[in-house]
Amino acid sequence: MMNIKHLTYTVLSLDSEAVFSLKDGINFKKSPDDGKCYIIYKENGELKACKNQCKHQGGLFIKDIEDLDGRTVQCTKHYWKLNVSTMQYVNPPDSFTQDELDEGGLQLVEVIVWDPWLADPQDPQELQEGEVTVTYLTHACMELQLGGKKMIFDPWLTGPAFARGWWLLHEPPADSMERLCMADLIYISHMHSDHLSYPTLKSLSATRPDVPIYVGDTSRPVFWMLEKRQVQLTNINVVPFGIWQNIDEHLRFMILKDEVHPVLDTCIIVEYKGHMILNTVDCTRPNYGRLPHNVDLMMSDFAGGASGFPMTFSGGKYTESWKADFIKNERKKLMNYKAQLVKSLQPKIYCPFAGYFVEAHPSDRYIKETNTKNKAEELNALIKKSAPGITTWTPKPGAVLDLALALMSPSRKAITDPPSGTNIYKDSWDFDLYVDELNRAITAEIFKHKSWIQFYYIWAGFKNYNLVVRVIETDEDFIPIDNGYNYLVDFMDLSFPTQRPTREHPYEEIKNRIGVMRHVVKNGLLWDDLYIGFQNRLSREPDVYHHRFWNHFQTELPVTGPDWDLFLQQVPSYQRSAEPQGIQTESGSASTLS
Repeated sequence: MMNIKHLTYTVLSLDSEAVFSLKDGINFKKSPDDGKCYIIYKENGELKACKNQCKHQGGLFIKDIEDLDGRTVQCTKHYWKLNVSTMQYVNPPDSFTQDELDEGGLQLVEVIVWDPWLADPQDPQELQEGEVTVTYLTHACMELQLGGKKMIFDPWLTGPAFARGWWLLHEPPADSMERLCMADLIYISHMHSDHLSYPTLKSLSATRPDVPIYVGDTSRPVFWMLEKRQVQLTNINVVPFGIWQNIDEHLRFMILKDEVHPVLDTCIIVEYKGHMILNTVDCTRPNYGRLPHNVDLMMSDFAGGASGFPMTFSGGKYTESWKADFIKNERKKLMNYKAQLVKSLQPKIYCPFAGYFVEAHPSDRYIKETNTKNKAEELNALIKKSAPGITTWTPKPGAVLDLALALMSPSRKAITDPPSGTNIYKDSWDFDLYVDELNRAITAEIFKHKSWIQFYYIWAGFKNYNLVVRVIETDEDFIPIDNGYNYLVDFMDLSFPTQRPTREHPYEEIKNRIGVMRHVVKNGLLWDDLYIGFQNRLSREPDVYHHRFWNHFQTELPVTGPDWDLFLQQVPSYQRSAEPQGIQTESGSASTLS
């Protein structure tokens, strides 16, 4: 684990007059030193304070006009609500706790994490032409030539991600798999399948099972599904956060974790002869917001659209016009945030990546048309406008950046584009191969016995939460299937009623494509395949995000999958216990499946 060192510094000082002028309740204050914003809550002469920054995705808080008690602020990004008097988020309920600043007399003090990359600092040495090159392959996959070593980031070179929802936008160079097999080391940032691609790794393992692969020591292991996927990789290295990993005399790297999603997200600093490359990947707030400045190359995600919200939602406010306005505003906020982050860190070169996917399957045409994404060219133009001293790179598959040339002079041609006529965008994806594999789960023996439902949700282990969910199996167009399962789960007591309970309760209806849902259930997979992969449609009343529920099914399901062999042995007893629960079909009559 990371040996975390902490420092403290004053972020805002208030003189006695300023403290006296604070009103009871919520006060918004801006630091005259750096312009950062803070929230101060005053009650009975006592003060509480925090940064004006949502822990979800860094949005700014404003006063919540629906709050009659004067204790709640609302994020302008996703409308999350924070009770500043308790520092607890109230919408979504049971989610985060805001970090409180210490009140040192009349000064607000923030405890920060020490910058671990400052350990054993290395002075930059002169690089020779061709000594350090970065080749873009596709999506988040980069090949780094670092002296005599080749390092590859996040190889997703073939097949879909998130079940069948994401497909590669860019055509990887024809020799990409050969490059992967010749790598000296591979970094995989996290377990999402657009970074941890088992179809890609299966091909790799057939040729080079012993290639060194490095991952961070996340609370949920990155390779938790390795045995289930039957991929033979024999040299996986789990490394602690914030500690330099020395590869040779000149090359080392350090993995850092994300504060918002510590269960899964990481980022990496690679250093060669004192020259740093920072790859923040998908992190929302890497290393508690502390990152190195003036690195030689920085790369990060940029596109947005990596969620089912709001495209897969219906009912209430979720009209097509509301969705379009929300998506447009969200993409603009993300664009401005990334541009501001790059400007603040002042890398010499910036490259937007990890956003080149497309909802290519014909059945997802609606998602493809509505889930608009940021364009790398537009982000780079925004950065050039606000920080003209930063060189930007919009990558194409096979393009090569020579770091030595880039650092010598901006006027020198440091980027070699792929040869003329190179196919940049994919135009075929082998849909049937992968969709047929998913759909094989439909006829699995376990689904002939409706008691699988009880067995599965007991295995999942989520309960004691006031939420009722109806799950409906559907066809490709999200139309309920006549003989598909349609059932209620009451997570308050983990029961399976025939009707919604009479008590007051939140309710969600989730329609899932049958092939993907059964594949997820059969293999004990996380529900990211359904939600991030656009494989379901959702409605809810009231319109509240249930963080505990979704966080559990997306990140906290048991690492060991359901024991379906045991289930089939115990079917008679489970069947008897499930019968009175009255699992329903879509029409409301008892299911015809035995």
